[in-house]
Amino acid sequence: MKKYFKSLVVLGVISTVVACSPSTKLDKLKEKRAELKVEVAELDAQIKELDTVKVVMLPYVESESADFGQFKHRITVQGDIETDRQAMIVAESNGLIKSINVKEGQSVSKGQILARIDTEILSSNIKELETQLEFAEYNLEKQQQLFDRGVGTEFELKQAKNQKASLSSQLNTIKTQSSKSVVRAPYAGVVDEIVTHEGEMASAQSPILRLVNNKDMYVSGNISEHYYRTIKEGTKVEVFVPTLQDTFNLEVSSIGNYINPTNRTFKVKSDIKGETKLLPNMLAEMHITDLVVDSTLIVPSVSLLKTQQNEDYLFILEKSGENFIAKQVMVNIVSQYKGKAAITVSKEAVKSGDRVVSAGARGITDGDIVRIEKR
Repeated sequence: MKKYFKSLVVLGVISTVVACSPSTKLDKLKEKRAELKVEVAELDAQIKELDTVKVVMLPYVESESADFGQFKHRITVQGDIETDRQAMIVAESNGLIKSINVKEGQSVSKGQILARIDTEILSSNIKELETQLEFAEYNLEKQQQLFDRGVGTEFELKQAKNQKASLSSQLNTIKTQSSKSVVRAPYAGVVDEIVTHEGEMASAQSPILRLVNNKDMYVSGNISEHYYRTIKEGTKVEVFVPTLQDTFNLEVSSIGNYINPTNRTFKVKSDIKGETKLLPNMLAEMHITDLVVDSTLIVPSVSLLKTQQNEDYLFILEKSGENFIAKQVMVNIVSQYKGKAAITVSKEAVKSGDRVVSAGARGITDGDIVRIEKR
């Protein structure tokens, strides 16, 4: 009995020690935390049910104004300043250059003598042929007399005629060559460069000087065949010459009748009259106005989108309280140039002054409520 009583006492002591251990306190704290979490969740649910204010995040877009006005489309290409009166004057006969009668920078008129080539040898040949021709004519006359009297033969008469004709032809050729010894200006212009000197030998086709006339010039450029239908003679052209920092307002004077198979372009030209400060081979920028619409609806190009069926559309914004409703409108694109687009739409679909979505349109659909920032 005593032993049983002692065992009970020992068990009581052990229970007291265990109850007061740290692990037991931790378990109680965890239980209390779990109870608090349940209570907080219940309070949140009650608050959510009682809270009537809801925050809605509206899509953000940017917009610009649609306006009626004149729309112009331009094609910009690289051009070259050229002239048909730019030539290297060459010798047409062989011989020593006897004199050069002009200086670089000198203005000359058409037909003016530019240079002379020594024709002493040709002159001697002319005199020799003239002497031979004189004798051939005398011989022909005698042979004709002998033939008329029945003494001479027909062969001798024809031989005399042939000799005279041959010498006459040679004399004409030499005289023509002699006339080429005087080099004349084929047109009025300015002597740009002299490439030979007096005393040097000249041969046929050897260069003597360059003659340039800058009064009648033109600018030419190659245009994509895509624009062949819209560019006509008389189409307005604005030509900017970077070297001079000057702009000339011209018109298309001629259009090529050939498509280059390499780059699929055709040539256009615009005449330039009386601009002597322009030089051949200067670079130029040709801005060709191939389309002018006097009154059309103009919107930013970035506002235009495409459907899966490849149809064009944009969003206009209609006021709805403090925000806007995005409305989808189908459009037809007339042309686009420098960030602007000329469009046509069904009647009353878009009016001048309406706001069109210019950024953020890909994230919205027809009828969405959006917030905007005007540009």
